[in-house]
Amino acid sequence: MLTCRDEILAALPPLARKSRDGTFTADEVVAALSSTGTRYSESTIRTHVTSRMCANAPDHHARTFDDLERVDRGRYRLRRPQH
Repeated sequence: MLTCRDEILAALPPLARKSRDGTFTADEVVAALSSTGTRYSESTIRTHVTSRMCANAPDHHARTFDDLERVDRGRYRLRRPQH
């Protein structure tokens, strides 16, 4: 079973390619996962994007990842290519 993080990481490369600057919003991630029938709630997805997976977010969780960086208000970018 895929984790929320796994699903988000799979959805991000296509989202980043759609954007001229390689960035995306939490809304876009929620929509992408919703279109695939994710079992995760909107709030769980948003928490992962804006906090748990974001390197430059305040540390409010026991387990965090440095997958994303916030580059502007509400805009995020992958920090490194995912395999």
